[in-house]
Amino acid sequence: MTKAELVAKLAQEVEISKKKASEAVDAALASIKDAVRAGETVNFIGFGSFKMVERAAREGRDPRSGRPLKIPARKTVKFSAGKAFKEMLNDGKKKKK
Repeated sequence: MTKAELVAKLAQEVEISKKKASEAVDAALASIKDAVRAGETVNFIGFGSFKMVERAAREGRDPRSGRPLKIPARKTVKFSAGKAFKEMLNDGKKKKK
């Protein structure tokens, strides 16, 4: 699903204009980005959570030459799907261990 498709579906579901739906999606995404950038975890019960994680510096390899190279430490975002979302994807069935 693209952003345009999400905006169209939201506009239809909530019966608002596509312009208002686009503004709502933009505002929601900006709020999530700002919160994660500030180090907060953004939780949506039943859907999942977004949080910032730090990756340690490590050694990798240049795929062309095979030479080792140093990959610097960096921050990235991690999404963890919520329990209800995972169960919905598996038709409500839990995996057996």
